[in-house]
Amino acid sequence: MILLLEEPLKAAGFKTLRLDGNMNATQRASVIEQFRVSGREPMVMLASLRASSTGINLTAASRVYFMEPWWNPAVEEQAMDRVHRIGQKEDVKVFRLVAQNSIEERILMLQEKKKRLAMEAFGKGSKDVGMGMDDVRFLLSQ
Repeated sequence: MILLLEEPLKAAGFKTLRLDGNMNATQRASVIEQFRVSGREPMVMLASLRASSTGINLTAASRVYFMEPWWNPAVEEQAMDRVHRIGQKEDVKVFRLVAQNSIEERILMLQEKKKRLAMEAFGKGSKDVGMGMDDVRFLLSQ
């Protein structure tokens, strides 16, 4: 998805950076530093959810747009936490863009189900409980 977004954003005048799982640690650190020092020019970091959910600080950002929901809500929460953490000086706004009548809607329902199960089983907070066959059937059913 991030590759599909890069060209239209550039055509609209935004400078873009990409952060994904194909990068080594040095490349990732370089992209994050470029984003951090970008100042006030329009800058968009296109980051895969998995690459941006752990071990990085993205407090230079103030907006998060989720383009593809992940079945495990904890992964999305971790990605949001990279932006909304100690050192953040801006108000953070999070947006989820979801197509109607799509698998993404079903993923959001699955996330809610997993959150409820985690709350019932463990109280506050959720753990990675894995995606089972019932979850896959739910996602692909009509």
